[in-house]
Amino acid sequence: MTYDFDLFVIGAGSGGVRAARFSAGYGARVAVAESRYLGGTCVNVGCVPKKLLVYGAQFADEFEHAEGFGWTPGQASFSWPTLIANKNREIERLNGIYRKLLVGSGVTLLEGHARLLDEHRVEVDGKTYSAERILIATGGWPHIPDIPGHEHAINSNQAFFLDELPRRVLVVGGGYIAVEFASIFNGLGAQTSLLYRGELFLRGFDNSLRTHLHEELGKRGLDVQFNTDIARIDKQADGSLQATLKDGRTLEADCIFYATGRRPMLDNLGLENTGVTLDDKGYIEVDDEYQTKAPSILAIGDVIGRVQLTPVALAEGMAVARRLFKPDEYRKVDYRMIPTAVFSLPNIGTVGLSEEQAREAGHQVKIYESRFRPMKLTLTESDERTLMKLVVDADTDRVLGCHMVGPDAGEIVQGLAIALKAGATKQVFDETIGVHPSAAEEFVTLRTPVN
Repeated sequence: MTYDFDLFVIGAGSGGVRAARFSAGYGARVAVAESRYLGGTCVNVGCVPKKLLVYGAQFADEFEHAEGFGWTPGQASFSWPTLIANKNREIERLNGIYRKLLVGSGVTLLEGHARLLDEHRVEVDGKTYSAERILIATGGWPHIPDIPGHEHAINSNQAFFLDELPRRVLVVGGGYIAVEFASIFNGLGAQTSLLYRGELFLRGFDNSLRTHLHEELGKRGLDVQFNTDIARIDKQADGSLQATLKDGRTLEADCIFYATGRRPMLDNLGLENTGVTLDDKGYIEVDDEYQTKAPSILAIGDVIGRVQLTPVALAEGMAVARRLFKPDEYRKVDYRMIPTAVFSLPNIGTVGLSEEQAREAGHQVKIYESRFRPMKLTLTESDERTLMKLVVDADTDRVLGCHMVGPDAGEIVQGLAIALKAGATKQVFDETIGVHPSAAEEFVTLRTPVN
């Protein structure tokens, strides 16, 4: 049978664009359909604009710390509309780059909603296209619980387009997005509370990082309330919001921001017309090569619910392109030792096993840990402290995990991830000469285990 395309990609996010571009580069006839954002969540309402807002929030610290270094800054003022307008301009620029990358690679770009008619045909805005293979890369969508008054809350997508900075904000959730946005709002001057229904936020991260970050956020005036959840939201006559908590208390706010998870974006996708199946959490079921139960359909990224990070989606997209059209270069994605960062204030950077994961896996471990005041803050009134931690296998001396809370944690841990991926031992760390004076050198000067 003759098809219109060798590969039809649904979703022009990070993974979809990578798969499309490289497949076309390998000689395949490729189309991409996107109904919302060129570049997907990360570029438009995720990683990139969030990092820009984090940078904006950090300036409050810079102004405050400048006096210790002899500067006398003037009266600083902040304009949320200016930040958002500049952010929007940068995102529009990136959208244009994604468009040029796709079209320049020979990919047919279709800007409209794609729906599967069967396992080889896709409909976009009333027109039908056929493809030998179809790749689903539609990503995720923020989820707000269906509580009374949920329509008054906003999600992470909407937060990037608020007309003005709210004076009082309640952030609900305990994951990356909740902690990062709580830091952003707090850093920009909003009265901010972070509400989480569990005992301690950032579940899955090393417990030392979680407790240390909690302490540091408190120093910055961020109100963090654990074992707390909202039962209902009511809009008041003056436009403000009242949150009634499950324990009966009430909190007042001008904005209630939910960051309580994301669901796979499969709305009106037509999966019922195919043999594609979902797991018990609603994600598309795939094998190790991203193949669904339908022979011609693959899926990658957040819709498969593995590791929901942009660089992972990129790697998955590359793996699909190579397996289908450049098999001599194909290699499976290695999900071990994936570094990640939480751009809270201060930042978290981490790679490898937490202490708890290592012990649960049966490792006899040595823990090396240091808490210190960053050099940049020694001439200031700040009492912020950095945490660095190594988890080491006591039997093999291999470093199993590196964890940090502090300035530039993500930048530092990216380099350490290469070492861990290469199987570095604690002895290798000890024999590495540090860059002095720097915070990063602490990772190669930790000598005495704390346990």
